[in-house]
Amino acid sequence: MPARTDTRSTHPDANSVDVRLPWWAVALPAVAFGALLLLIAGPGQAHAATGDSATGQLLKRIVELLVR
Repeated sequence: MPARTDTRSTHPDANSVDVRLPWWAVALPAVAFGALLLLIAGPGQAHAATGDSATGQLLKRIVELLVR
Protein backbone atom coordinates (compact mmCIF):
# COMPACT_ATOMS: atom_id res chain seq x y z
CA MET A 1 0.00 0.00 0.00
CA PRO A 2 1.60 3.30 -1.05
CA ALA A 3 2.18 6.05 1.49
CA ARG A 4 -0.04 9.06 1.27
CA THR A 5 1.76 12.28 0.34
CA ASP A 6 0.88 15.65 1.80
CA THR A 7 -0.09 18.03 -0.97
CA ARG A 8 0.44 21.65 -0.09
CA SER A 9 -1.22 24.37 -2.05
CA THR A 10 0.74 27.35 -3.36
CA HIS A 11 -1.79 29.74 -1.83
CA PRO A 12 -1.43 30.62 1.86
CA ASP A 13 -4.19 29.69 4.24
CA ALA A 14 -6.77 32.31 5.09
CA ASN A 15 -5.73 32.16 8.76
CA SER A 16 -1.96 32.44 8.22
CA VAL A 17 0.03 35.65 8.03
CA ASP A 18 2.72 36.04 5.37
CA VAL A 19 5.10 38.89 6.15
CA ARG A 20 7.56 39.90 3.45
CA LEU A 21 9.21 43.29 3.61
CA PRO A 22 10.78 44.96 0.60
CA TRP A 23 14.41 46.07 0.97
CA TRP A 24 13.49 49.73 1.32
CA ALA A 25 11.22 49.04 4.29
CA VAL A 26 14.34 48.26 6.31
CA ALA A 27 16.77 50.67 4.62
CA LEU A 28 14.69 53.85 4.87
CA PRO A 29 14.21 53.80 8.66
CA ALA A 30 17.93 53.04 9.10
CA VAL A 31 18.90 55.99 6.88
CA ALA A 32 16.43 58.27 8.64
CA PHE A 33 17.81 57.24 12.03
CA GLY A 34 21.35 57.96 10.88
CA ALA A 35 20.37 61.36 9.49
CA LEU A 36 18.60 62.34 12.71
CA LEU A 37 21.55 61.17 14.76
CA LEU A 38 23.88 63.35 12.68
CA LEU A 39 21.55 66.31 13.11
CA ILE A 40 21.50 65.86 16.87
CA ALA A 41 25.26 65.47 17.19
CA GLY A 42 26.13 68.14 14.63
CA PRO A 43 29.49 68.28 12.87
CA GLY A 44 31.07 70.67 15.39
CA GLN A 45 30.08 68.69 18.48
CA ALA A 46 32.66 65.92 18.22
CA HIS A 47 35.73 66.66 20.34
CA ALA A 48 38.75 64.44 20.69
CA ALA A 49 40.01 63.50 24.12
CA THR A 50 42.98 65.57 25.28
CA GLY A 51 44.92 62.73 26.89
CA ASP A 52 45.91 59.32 25.54
CA SER A 53 43.49 56.62 26.50
CA ALA A 54 44.58 53.20 27.69
CA THR A 55 43.55 51.71 24.36
CA GLY A 56 45.63 54.29 22.47
CA GLN A 57 48.67 53.59 24.62
CA LEU A 58 48.26 49.85 24.13
CA LEU A 59 48.04 50.26 20.36
CA LYS A 60 51.18 52.44 20.37
CA ARG A 61 53.08 49.74 22.28
CA ILE A 62 51.92 47.04 19.86
CA VAL A 63 53.00 49.12 16.85
CA GLU A 64 56.39 49.81 18.46
CA LEU A 65 56.92 46.09 19.06
CA LEU A 66 55.95 45.19 15.49
CA VAL A 67 58.16 47.85 13.90
CA ARG A 68 61.34 46.76 15.72
